[in-house]
Amino acid sequence: MTIAGGADDTFRGKFSFRNSDAAIIRFPFPFHEDRYMYAVNLEPHTHAGPTDAFVRDFDVDEHYVAECRERALVLEQDPSRCRVLAHMMDAEWDTLELLMESLARDYPALFALDKDGARWRWRNRPLGIDATFTFGDPSTLPQPPFEYITRQVQGDFTLQDQRDDNIYIDGGMVTTQADWSLDFDLGMAFHEWHGPVPVAHDLGVFDRALKYLLRLQYGRPVRRLNWTMTVNPRLDTSPENYPIWGPDRATVTAGNVGERLHLRVELQTLFRLPRSNGILFGIRCYLISLNEILRVPKWRRRLHRVLRDLHPELVTYKGLSRYLPTAVAFLAAHDDGALTGPGIQPDQAAPDPL
Repeated sequence: MTIAGGADDTFRGKFSFRNSDAAIIRFPFPFHEDRYMYAVNLEPHTHAGPTDAFVRDFDVDEHYVAECRERALVLEQDPSRCRVLAHMMDAEWDTLELLMESLARDYPALFALDKDGARWRWRNRPLGIDATFTFGDPSTLPQPPFEYITRQVQGDFTLQDQRDDNIYIDGGMVTTQADWSLDFDLGMAFHEWHGPVPVAHDLGVFDRALKYLLRLQYGRPVRRLNWTMTVNPRLDTSPENYPIWGPDRATVTAGNVGERLHLRVELQTLFRLPRSNGILFGIRCYLISLNEILRVPKWRRRLHRVLRDLHPELVTYKGLSRYLPTAVAFLAAHDDGALTGPGIQPDQAAPDPL
């Protein structure tokens, strides 16, 4: 893992974001077979997986500095993207502890945490942070503890409170979401915030998922993959900013689809928190262009077949209707009909040459 090479990436304006060869090969491709239907697909979040993106609690990659900079820009424009209800303060400190300890353990060259009782020293070398604070005393931090640490981690996070045999979304840092709003969902119960998802309710997916998560144990996190597609490598595709990114959907053509259309994958992780008994839900977003996917033959074949045969209701829900035929035609030209191997991992150590 390296964080070199992506510091100058931008996710707006001229969109300078690109994946290196290493970032392509470690991408968490979401399809384990040549078709797709929404499912719970939860598995233990162990320090192992089909690519390097899965092997640490919280993945840090070459886009780290750029993504933290992008988060700061979004929060400057709209501070409400980070909101936590007052009764979740214990969960805020749980989150800070979990993230600091995990990052310091998994990336000792980048992060360090020293503890002297309640007096803690945190060093984030990529962002130039060296801070000493008192654990449990929010006045010793420049922001509330949840906001302070999630400004320094890639991906979005929500805090779930468990009560009355249900789970409620009672806080979050949400600046890289795929067309959903923390402001709208805050305080909702599990089935309420998943209400817009088609097909899955009829299949009982969310009933099973809720039962599973109510029994989630401390020290045994779980993970799953979710996906959609995004025009341009834009992280902030929030409903609040739809007038900015919505028109992008009309710009996809046969001539630019490979460059502009991106597979957007969320590596979702869920951790039971020790003091609050809440759940930290991590939503790490990864972007890869169709041109970059072409460089992994297994993925380009499989993505073509998945998109070609996608359930119509999922096409509508994921907002793909406008450009899906263009994407399928583009990928079909690169599908030689060969069988694809099992699993989501690439069948090669490096992507094909450009």
